[in-house]
Amino acid sequence: MKINRILFILACLCASIAAEAQVLRGADLEAYAKERWGDKWLDAAKNLASTLTLDKNQSLTYQQVIEAPGKTKDQLYVALNYWVTATFQDKQAITLNDKDAGCIIISSTIQNIAEHTGTLNRYSVSITPVIRLDIKEGRVRVTYTVQTYDVLADDSGGWLSVADKENKTFGDSKRKAEDKTNPRLRDEKWEIARHYPFVEKDSQKRTCAKALVMTHAYSNAIIDKVEEAIKNGVVGNEDDDW
Repeated sequence: MKINRILFILACLCASIAAEAQVLRGADLEAYAKERWGDKWLDAAKNLASTLTLDKNQSLTYQQVIEAPGKTKDQLYVALNYWVTATFQDKQAITLNDKDAGCIIISSTIQNIAEHTGTLNRYSVSITPVIRLDIKEGRVRVTYTVQTYDVLADDSGGWLSVADKENKTFGDSKRKAEDKTNPRLRDEKWEIARHYPFVEKDSQKRTCAKALVMTHAYSNAIIDKVEEAIKNGVVGNEDDDW
């Protein structure tokens, strides 16, 4: 029963990726993560860390080869190009699309995968994974890499930072990155390798624990969606019989 529920949540998760372009609904991602690893983020992150290895650049990298017997390189390229353009509608998200080389690279931000209120600050974490698709005859290699958390820190958002709740500013945490008009909000980049669970003593432990689990969950969703596009197409009727 639990496996069926996980599959249902993953199906909803993948559907939301296609329906909402690169904007992934946080509620769907969080529900999927909780079903897989529980809602105790510190424990879940620590357990996951024992199975994860940082690459030579100290980035969190996942790689999987998906077999597609009988499908040519051109067929796979068309299927994946269709999925990529349907999913990531921001033209700047696709940083490389080379049919001859059989390579598609996407870089797209997923907003607010984790939020946490501390004593003096409140944090909202986003990630910008780099997704690389290498295409050969009968197979596709998916590489998913994240090196840093993109953090919006609010100096007035902590439990003790401002007594007057009306002066708290975290309500605009989804402001555009180029908007620097609010001096209480600042952008930070936290290197994954320098935070929990890869570093035990971390003042942002709770924030980073959930961020890691959510980052891992999104990697699972992306790889599963690529496999689905390869095997069954994006909408399920992209065959040659028409």
